[in-house]
Amino acid sequence: MSPENLQSIAFRWFDAFNNHNLEQLLSLYDEDAKHFSPKLKIRKPETNGYVEGKSALREWWKEAFERLPSLHYKVTSLTANSDRVFMEYVRNVDGEQDMLVAEVLEVKDGKIIFSRVYHG
Repeated sequence: MSPENLQSIAFRWFDAFNNHNLEQLLSLYDEDAKHFSPKLKIRKPETNGYVEGKSALREWWKEAFERLPSLHYKVTSLTANSDRVFMEYVRNVDGEQDMLVAEVLEVKDGKIIFSRVYHG
């Protein structure tokens, strides 16, 4: 895929997250997609930070949207090549300090196959 197409996926990803549109978000992912997040590792230690498959992604993000109704991401940088997009954004939740986040989306055949979140 072209870098422009990957950036388009990233912008749709941000739109889905910021509107808490779970179905739109999941539509961007492959059925067997994997996701890693330090927050996942903290909230669900048994996962060691990883979930796999759309049903696990659905459960994780549904719970996050319900628990954090003000969750919003502000894009600060996007860089893409032929199979991944590197995103930097600010995580904002009412009552919490803003958090700088980096995330990598690996894409194959137009679907996200692996997403990895990095933050302090």
